[in-house]
Amino acid sequence: MPRINKTVVLALLIATSSVFLMFQLYYYRQYVSKHGTRSNGKTIPLGGDTQFQVVKKFLELVAKYNLPVFLIDPASLSLLLQVSPQPRANQAEDHHHCASFCTHREFTTFALLAKLWKYDASLVQAAAERGLEVLEVRGRDPRLVGLDDLSGTEIPLHFLFRRDGHAAHLVVFYERSGNYLWHGPLRLKASMDRKFVSFRKLDFGRQAGAYDRPELVLASVDGLDVRIPKNISRFLSERAQARFLECRYKDARAFYQLYPDDTSPEAMDFRMKAKSLLHLAARTLHDLGVPFWLSSGTCLGWFRQCNVIPYSKDVDLGIWIKDYRPEIILAFQKSGLPLKHKFGKVEDSLELSFQGLDVKLDIFFFYEEDDIVWNGGTQAKSGKKFKYVFPRFTLCWTELVELKVRVPCETLDYVEANYGLNWNIPVKTWDWKTSPSNVKENGVWPVGEWDEVIQVY
Repeated sequence: MPRINKTVVLALLIATSSVFLMFQLYYYRQYVSKHGTRSNGKTIPLGGDTQFQVVKKFLELVAKYNLPVFLIDPASLSLLLQVSPQPRANQAEDHHHCASFCTHREFTTFALLAKLWKYDASLVQAAAERGLEVLEVRGRDPRLVGLDDLSGTEIPLHFLFRRDGHAAHLVVFYERSGNYLWHGPLRLKASMDRKFVSFRKLDFGRQAGAYDRPELVLASVDGLDVRIPKNISRFLSERAQARFLECRYKDARAFYQLYPDDTSPEAMDFRMKAKSLLHLAARTLHDLGVPFWLSSGTCLGWFRQCNVIPYSKDVDLGIWIKDYRPEIILAFQKSGLPLKHKFGKVEDSLELSFQGLDVKLDIFFFYEEDDIVWNGGTQAKSGKKFKYVFPRFTLCWTELVELKVRVPCETLDYVEANYGLNWNIPVKTWDWKTSPSNVKENGVWPVGEWDEVIQVY
């Protein structure tokens, strides 16, 4: 029997194995492109084709029901920024090339303005006919919740349309009285499938959010007609700072049961003037591009009783010193608010006070220092300086007196720093130099600087 060359045998085995492996890879790719992989019984797409097909079916579905959805998916919008999409009317016929929708994520996010649609239960059946499973998440309508009614009516907040491991997430935006758009948080009921999608990965729904109304344009995205924000960069910037805190109506109601609200003509008149002043200040600072938040007593009033404190006699705002603009004073004067006093300087303890109609507007500038932030105070007659120290905080949106405004997200920490653990007990006699829990003496202004740092009008 002739002796077999081992090298030849080895070469044949390698060649055979290679051909078999290539066949397996070819089959695997063909199968996955059509069906996706499976993990724990669930299909997970590896390529973008499944994602595109789900988006396409979703857009066909909403088009059938005349739902004017618009794209808010951060990943897709970021990709669109790189290609500068043109309005659909200006484009030639597109051929499918999935570049913006195929983000290789498990979901694509769209939004819908609630006032432009009427709920139709047949939507779920129509989705099923297209192979889309639907999960609807409802929550309380905050527009109907107040001190007199804590129940609230449930409204649709989020829809998820799933197929082959990918989902189209539809976020419903509602108009609020402060002329802004709001979406609710995504909170699953006990009976809901918590594995329907990877909820923790969703871009919208972890918290409620507030947005200005975006201008929309119809564009062709990967050959599909869809509305997108005209100013994509602005929308993405808003999203990064969109977290919204609802007023604590239940706690406010408990507060008023212990301390009945002052409904005297004087209190009502003050609140009306404070509301007007706050709206005017918000417009003025918005025109300058200067972000602000409710501070001191105005913040306490929102947090404790969902209203302006009637005996506070002023409106208090906070601004980061890095956002200071020299034209702030002139802008407020042009708005009809003369400067009442200017204490401190940009480098140290700056504060401005403007005189409204029987109501004063105080603007405190905050400085960042290590793990704390602080604002300053100055006593005009002595030149003494004071420092009010707060733990670091981030900013959230809320609504007060029909106005979308910012407040510290960590509101309790902010309020406790300023008013102590008994912040929930009204104190009508207040000394700004000694009453705050976080006040510290901070030296004295040199007499030679008084003309600059102590200006009273």
